[in-house]
Amino acid sequence: MEKWKDDHGRNTLSRRAILRGMAALGIAAVAIGSMASSASAQSLLEKIKNGDTIRLGFSNGPPGAYPGENNEPLGLVNAMTLDILKKLGTTKIEPVVTEWGALIPGLQAGRFDLITDGIYIKPERCSNVLFSEPIATAKSALVVPKGNPEGLHSYDDVRDKGLTLVTGSGYAAVKIAQGLGFADDKIMQVAGPPEIVQAVKVGRAAAGVFDSMSAKRQVENDASVELADPFTQPPGPSEYSAIAFPLNEQAAVDAFNAVLKDYLGSDEMMASVGKYGYGKGNLPDGTTTAEVCKR
Repeated sequence: MEKWKDDHGRNTLSRRAILRGMAALGIAAVAIGSMASSASAQSLLEKIKNGDTIRLGFSNGPPGAYPGENNEPLGLVNAMTLDILKKLGTTKIEPVVTEWGALIPGLQAGRFDLITDGIYIKPERCSNVLFSEPIATAKSALVVPKGNPEGLHSYDDVRDKGLTLVTGSGYAAVKIAQGLGFADDKIMQVAGPPEIVQAVKVGRAAAGVFDSMSAKRQVENDASVELADPFTQPPGPSEYSAIAFPLNEQAAVDAFNAVLKDYLGSDEMMASVGKYGYGKGNLPDGTTTAEVCKR
């Protein structure tokens, strides 16, 4: 058998041995590729029923969803999702914490399987993700300095006094304020709830608006701010939050909704979410996701 030699004249593997090795590697590559293709073709519902690990995408936005120690998925939306996934067949999860603005792009790119941030159902979002049925009716709150020195109790109060309103980037409050005639330079947009409260504390904005559960949690241990009481809810239809799925996972959405129907408002659910400030008043009012998507 002819031996191959390298550039320095040293004996190397025989031609036949190398060809055998190359053939073996080719077979292995085909097998691995086939396995990977099979795994990637598995639907989300199949993964759940098989007890596979499900990746939950969420940001740091208490009380809806936020990371605990070692990125443990905390918050009311994560609690609800874990309960429902368990009923469907899996307790294995992998938290993927990201910026709020990267949630939908991350879901579309396959970085995670679900968005458990409790994002609002919006017609423009309905073409990018599939939403579960609503899990909560969103109510707003107005954060003001302690004592509410400007006497602010509505969007109109802030606008009429020429003051600055702060809210989260991309939040519904931005469009609401614009629709009510706020000047663009009187609408401050920041990353999220902690930044909203901070802007009010340091005087960069006269008031901040975001969802009531998050607002209550943000101010409960901060003596320098409070919630405006009373606060007139803005005009227009109510907002609803939900779990978001990839566009090609309708079967998983249907299975999730089937469990959600009996779970909503149950003693089990309220025990899971009560510690995060979710009460009976936050339960959905019967409006469906399809109705919200058609607005």
